[in-house]
Order: sequence, then C-alpha cells, then structure tokens
Amino acid sequence: MADPAPVPAPAAGGWSRAGIAGAAIGVLAAGAAAAVAAERLAMGRGVRRRARQALDAAGPYGTLRGTPGTAVADDGTELYYEVEEADDFPPAAPDGTTPDPAGTTAPRRRRRRFAGRRDPAPLTVVFSHGYCLTQDSWHFQRAALRGRVRTVYWDQRSHGRSARGISQLAGDEPVTIEQLGRDLKAVLDAAAPEGPLLLVGHSMGGMTVMALADQFPDLVRDRVAGAAFLGTSAGDLGRVTFGLPAAGAWAVRHFVPGVLKALGSRAELAERGRQATADLFAGIIKHYSFGTEGVDPGVARFAERLLESTPIDVVAEFYPAFAVHEKDEAVALFRDLPGLVLVGDRDMVTPPAHSERIAARLPDAAFEVVEDAGHLALLERPDRVNDALAALLARAGVQIRAGSGAEPEAGPGKGKRPGAGPGARPGAGPVRRPRGTSRRTL
Repeated sequence: MADPAPVPAPAAGGWSRAGIAGAAIGVLAAGAAAAVAAERLAMGRGVRRRARQALDAAGPYGTLRGTPGTAVADDGTELYYEVEEADDFPPAAPDGTTPDPAGTTAPRRRRRRFAGRRDPAPLTVVFSHGYCLTQDSWHFQRAALRGRVRTVYWDQRSHGRSARGISQLAGDEPVTIEQLGRDLKAVLDAAAPEGPLLLVGHSMGGMTVMALADQFPDLVRDRVAGAAFLGTSAGDLGRVTFGLPAAGAWAVRHFVPGVLKALGSRAELAERGRQATADLFAGIIKHYSFGTEGVDPGVARFAERLLESTPIDVVAEFYPAFAVHEKDEAVALFRDLPGLVLVGDRDMVTPPAHSERIAARLPDAAFEVVEDAGHLALLERPDRVNDALAALLARAGVQIRAGSGAEPEAGPGKGKRPGAGPGARPGAGPVRRPRGTSRRTL
C-alpha cells in the first residue's frame, strides 16, 4: 500500500520549529480552552476540584471485578486479565442489581463431566481496550454481559494493572501494534486456551485484534467465531485531521510526536504540568471523547480518570506505533465470520471513513454508525453498543443465559444516568437484526 498522502503543509515563512509545535498544540486545545474559560467565570478552582472528588466518590464506574490472572508476554511483560464465567453471577434482578452488588466473584465452577468427558469449552468474549484506557472502559458492556456469557477483560502492556513493557523499559525496541497482537495471544493462551472466541476491540484494541490475526491466521480460522471493531482503524492514521484546519493538522502530524517524546523524557515535570492544567486537560478529553456536550458528568469524569491515569511517558511510548499501522489484509481474514463494525458519527480520532474502510472488507459484518457519539461511544451510548454486541453474539450462535426479563435501566443514550449500580445493565434494549454492510445510523 502506498504511503498516505500528507496533509498539505502551510507556508512556513519565518515560523520556527518550536513556534509551529506551539501553534499545533494551541489549535488542538482552542475549543476546549474556550469552554473551560467560560466555566471558570462561574466556578472557582476549589469548587471544581471538590466537584471532581464528589464525582469520583459517587460513580460506580470501573468497580466491576472478575477472577484475576496474569499472562506473560513473549518479552516477559506481565499482562493482567480478569475472567468472568457465565455462571459466576446470577442474572440481574428487576431493580438492575445482582445479589453480588460489590462486584466480587463466586468460586469458579468446573465444567460438568459425562461418561468421563468434560463438556465442550464455552465461547469466550475477549475485550481489548484502547490507547490510554484500561479494561475498566468496558464497564457498561461488562455489566450487561456478566452472568450471561464467559468474558475476558485485560489491560494492554503499560496500561492499567499490567506491568510496564520490559522491552520498552530496557530501551531495546519501541512499542508496535504487532507486539500488542502477540500480547493478546498470550492472554488467550492463559485465559481462554480452548473453545471458540469472539474478539472485541476498541480503538487501539481493534488494531490489536487485527495484529493478532495477521500473525496467527490459523487461530482465526480454527477458533474465532466473530469479531467486533469499535471506533478503530486499519491504517492511514497519518491522514486524520482531528477536526483541525489544514495548518493545525499538518503541525500535529509533524511535531506532536517530537513534543511527546520530549515530555516523556521528563515525565515527572510533564506530569506536574498536566496536573496544574487539569481543567484544560479535562476539556480536551471531553472534546475528543464525546459527541455532545450533554454527556453524563459522571461518565465524563470516569473517562478523564482513565486517561489521566496513563503516565505521560507511556503516552509518548505508544504514539509512534499508530503512524505505521496498516492492517487491511489482516482485516480480510475475518471476512467469512459474523462481524460488527461500529463508530460514532462524531468520532474525530478514528473518523467514520476508517470504519467504512474496514466494513468494505467484511461482507458478513453489520456496519453501525451511532448518532451523536464520539470516540468513546462505548461509554457515551452504551445502550446502542450493547444492542449491537448482543446482535453479534446471536449471529455467532451464542446461547446467552436468560435474565430476569426485567426492563433494565437506560444508559446515557436514553436520557437517564447510566448504571445505577455496579450490577446494572444500562441500555440493554432489544436486539435489532443487522443488515450486512449497509450503513445504519442509530
């Protein structure tokens, strides 16, 4: 594949390299800064800090836990994962809670034996999260599926509870998407060594699934029953403009990697700067994560916490990998399987055109565009995402344990606060019949 065409460069004139880099960052932050400035007029810094603390204390997001385990990557990096068996949790009660509201797990049950043989291994749904997130970003999907199907959630290297990448700490090699694909293989070997698989990836997690297929095509052929690619890309990420004008997009592409590398080399100082500009940072996160201003404040704060928990040197470490990510041929390995390609119509990080490109190679995939949603549609519109995943599971022939039949509490897309408690099933509405690769706006 030819190299992506560069975004046209502006006439440099007398601009210095530092000046262009500063301009790029300034343009990137401009919209968020305006919103933050308006907010400052009405609210003091101490009040804002107390509001964030109150949201942190009140929100149940990210509190669901499963049975922990550790996989070891090929370079020795320890990768943290959690397993939830289908019978670890009873179905949700009418009020959306379970008898296990604290999110603890019951003892793992062994598969039954008949005539000396075990039952076949159940299908496992494996969730891979995105850049600067953790497995907790799947909170609403986890709440909807627990007690219904076997699931595995894991933290990518250097994210969440997983260890820092050993190869990166040693300075031996940079992070690559290919390495993440091998990491996922290590998690599968440890957490789901047998039985069919349904792979779900968001953003960098979707790229991880592509890299797994690229390096282990026999695994896809022999064990994968379906795949979901949410807000992700198969390549050409160098052409993404992040909603900026040409000058800003060109500057971001050419200078942000160097700026991040410089910040990563002075991580402690950079972290202090990030904390000092918390309001601006929160504004940028909200601008690029969500499609509307009306997102639930608790969800917005949860996303902010996930992103700010990623050390700046990890942010810098991973960023260059996206520029060389090209996996069109790997996507095609899923073409004969039930699939889902889903994107928010206001996603500025992996815009809808990238999902259209993936869907074009997957004739058996449902292609869904979620209205008024940004890059974190899984948090912003969990009802829509959960419905689409439920439809994919049905197409893959998965028998999901029946619930109580109660109507679950609505998610943010239905105008209510998502997830009244850790056991709630936000927005798990009726399953809609997918329509191949035709574009469907929800």
